Amino acid sequence: MAGFGFDTLALVAVIGLTGPALAAVPRLRIPVVIGELIVGIVLGRSGFGVVDHTDPTFTLLADIGFALVMFVVGTHVPVRDTTLRTALPKALVRAMSVGAVAAVLGVVIAHLFGTGHAALYAVVMASSSAALALPVIDGLRLQGPNVLSVTAQIAIADAASIVLLPLVIDIQRAPRAALGALAIAGCAAVLFVVLRAANARGLRKRLHRYSEEHKFALELRLSLVMLFGLSALAVATHVSIMLAGFALGLVVSAIGEPRRLARQLFGITDGFFGPLFFIWLGASLQVRELADKPEFIGLGGALGLGAVLAHSAGRLLGQPVTLAVFSAAQLGVPVAAATLGTEQHLLAPGEPAALMLGALVTIATTSVAGVLAARRAGTTPAPSESAAAPRE
Repeated sequence: MAGFGFDTLALVAVIGLTGPALAAVPRLRIPVVIGELIVGIVLGRSGFGVVDHTDPTFTLLADIGFALVMFVVGTHVPVRDTTLRTALPKALVRAMSVGAVAAVLGVVIAHLFGTGHAALYAVVMASSSAALALPVIDGLRLQGPNVLSVTAQIAIADAASIVLLPLVIDIQRAPRAALGALAIAGCAAVLFVVLRAANARGLRKRLHRYSEEHKFALELRLSLVMLFGLSALAVATHVSIMLAGFALGLVVSAIGEPRRLARQLFGITDGFFGPLFFIWLGASLQVRELADKPEFIGLGGALGLGAVLAHSAGRLLGQPVTLAVFSAAQLGVPVAAATLGTEQHLLAPGEPAALMLGALVTIATTSVAGVLAARRAGTTPAPSESAAAPRE
């Protein structure tokens, strides 16, 4: 591709429609991001080479999409849900037991495939996805103490894995990454205090009314200012923008995300930057390496099944097996690992694709487990939702 211009931008926007098109087929129930990844793979380095993931403009837009996607993921963590507090102790114990099993499996898998990425595999397998699983819980109308507890467990695993990932993906740079993460956390804490004070004084409501009256979208503008500011700090401190987006998402979730801002974020992320990022990620994956090195297919399967096995440890602590398997839902952390590994050349050729293959295994098992849990509970899916995992 000669360069990333409006022609390529239009092409990316058009092929981004493939994700919703595949998700609209009832029998397929393919998550939107999977369709976008598949199109990126077909048109990227593993396919016809129509789009060039190394183009600086494409990469910058994809980074913006990555930050926005992680921002939205952070807003999905139910920080303000007071009903979760009673479920936190048991959920924390289960999350720790899952982490312990995942650590053992990470060592075993890294040894079997000779990659040396035991810590990375452990974090990936121990992860969950709040943005992936929570909408499915709502869509299937799952309720009760066990569902509340698994919701808390997913939120804990999601947050912990995203924080740990930059530290374990490159052990040699872990101290520097830790300092950068502390800088991001400190700035996020300051933003939380400032925004909470502004909220208490009624400034946010006045800003909201003024913005809505004059159609200025000031809440979105301020959110993007904070997001890009934290992302700039992340780049300066050599930390992934993943943490910047997720940290700000947690802050907004803790303060309380206005519905208008949520709609605006959904529009800008899911309407353009999110699909562009996943197409870029698919274009950057070396899927052909899976054919050249079939062992990476085994690696992907092992990571997916290992995640399900690790999360099944919750059954030993009294958790229903369907919800234990359901908590293995993951996409954000494997996507982030594949992105970081590709950008920083930390993973072997084909290994990022193996990470995504493992995520697909957990999505499939989560979809089945969710349907089984709904049947046992005697509930039916909401008309506007499907049992399949939505986009993240």
